[in-house]
Formats: sequence, structure tokens, C-alpha cells
Amino acid sequence: METTKNLCAQIPESLHARVRSEQEQSGKTLSQYITELITKYYDYQKEGKKMDGNRTMAFQISEELFQRLKRYLDSESERTGHKVSQKEFVLGLIQQSLDDAGIE
Repeated sequence: METTKNLCAQIPESLHARVRSEQEQSGKTLSQYITELITKYYDYQKEGKKMDGNRTMAFQISEELFQRLKRYLDSESERTGHKVSQKEFVLGLIQQSLDDAGIE
């Protein structure tokens, strides 16, 4: 068994109460519960995921479509006076489509 070390940190009382409640419900000791939480957190990050509630969306498009998009973004940036990013453009399209479909 690996040697253990104490870890002590001040946290808000509300978070402490939540941790203790969840830990008690889990049936694990506090050491087991915190070790599991921290291990899961680092494993999750190692997989390239973030715990901020955001997800990554990636896809490939043809070179022709990419060049058209680039020209459009350049013209919109010039028209609006601020740089319109690919992310801003795609998020706007997704949001508009979901709004049009009435999906919350």
C-alpha cells in the first residue's frame, strides 16, 4: 500500500457541509472519499476534459468552404468594426437555430 500524507485546506463552510454529506452517503471514510474525488478530477483532466461545464465541438470542412467562411468573417469584421471569430460565428448559428426551433 502506498504511503499516505495529510492534506489540509480551508474551504467555505457550505462546501464543507456538502462534502461531508456526500461522503457520509457514500459510506466511505473522508480519506477514501477525497482521494476518489481528486483522482477522478485528475483523470478527467488527463482526458482533455474540463469541469467548467463546457464541451469541445470539432469538425472538418472542405478547403473551399473554409475559404468562403474566411472571406465572410473578414467582410463581417470590416462591416462591424470588430473581428468576428469562427467560434463567435458558429456559436451564433447554433444559438439561432436552436432558438428558431424553440429548443431551450
